[in-house]
Amino acid sequence: MGIWRAAILMAVAGVASACSEPPPGGEAERPAAKAPAVADQAVPVETAISDAAANVAMPPPPASVSLVAKAIDASGLPPPKADPAVARQALIRAQVLLDRAHFSPGVIDGQAGENLRQAVAAYEAAHGLPADGTLDDQAWAALTAADPAPAMQDYTITAEDVAGPFTPAIPTDPTAMAKLPRLGFSGPAELLAEKFHMDEALLTALNPGADFAKPGTVVVVAATGQRKLAAKVARIEVDKAGRQVRAYGADDALLAVYPATVGSSDRPAPTGEWAVRTIAPNPTWTFDPSRLTFGVAKAGKLTIQPGPNNPVGVMWIDLTKDTYGIHGTPDPRRVGKAESHGCVRLTNWDVTELGQAVVKGAKVVFVGAERPAAKT
Repeated sequence: MGIWRAAILMAVAGVASACSEPPPGGEAERPAAKAPAVADQAVPVETAISDAAANVAMPPPPASVSLVAKAIDASGLPPPKADPAVARQALIRAQVLLDRAHFSPGVIDGQAGENLRQAVAAYEAAHGLPADGTLDDQAWAALTAADPAPAMQDYTITAEDVAGPFTPAIPTDPTAMAKLPRLGFSGPAELLAEKFHMDEALLTALNPGADFAKPGTVVVVAATGQRKLAAKVARIEVDKAGRQVRAYGADDALLAVYPATVGSSDRPAPTGEWAVRTIAPNPTWTFDPSRLTFGVAKAGKLTIQPGPNNPVGVMWIDLTKDTYGIHGTPDPRRVGKAESHGCVRLTNWDVTELGQAVVKGAKVVFVGAERPAAKT
């Protein structure tokens, strides 16, 4: 049984749950609680893309004029012992192309890792290649031939990007969190990083000296493109062993693959087949000591307001398995690399894409068994 619960404030009240994310030491980074409720009752899912969690459909951008971006766009498959900077350029390009193909590598950071390997393996399998997860000549050729558009773009920071409201410091204590009117981005740099599915450290590294708080500043970002799936999602498969969520259309065609944090060995995710009950954008989070199994309960019941740094992110997909759901996260870097308390956690942009496309009643099938958290 999940340990959070939510009141879905729609035409008919419902319940859901969410799971906080223990850090490597094992204690809760954000205490587990009773859980999300829709903050914006009348906001349609199609328009509830909170704080730039997903992009609007648009044509491929023109190539960036930045020398750094040009090097990434021109990168080829690096040799095994390539210079780290050259290897990073190729990995950035591969991650962007996978993201645009809806085989999400999670956060775009220019680093090799389990999420990238899983994304490559899924892409290979879907394209009739040996699904070993290795970014080899065949996988590289397939990726770049299918999508030759630039991987990077120039972006001019707008007044809206810097307007806020921001939340410069996000506390971990629920009492302090409950005092905040919103758990927004810490600042423009975090907003821009999430808007373009990037690690904030990579955004900063690609734009040394840039003033992210100044409208009119031109920065180099990932050209993530549109985020709409080709069809509505009729079935979701949650692979607990593979830490992956796969979305299928009514014809059982694979539409998207996402890295995920799925339960833990001591608080496993559900098993068997369930369904999507409803979708809740911009959820609040309710801290309920009566359902705690760890953390400090003396604060009493608290409501944590919405925002991208809310413990359940910007979207809650409620399941018919009471107290369980698929939701976002305040820390996209840790998706697939940490454990949850039973629910399924995606990046904010991936769960928004899925939430926009999934239909009510869509099947949700859990397969496999949890394994220890991957190393970061």
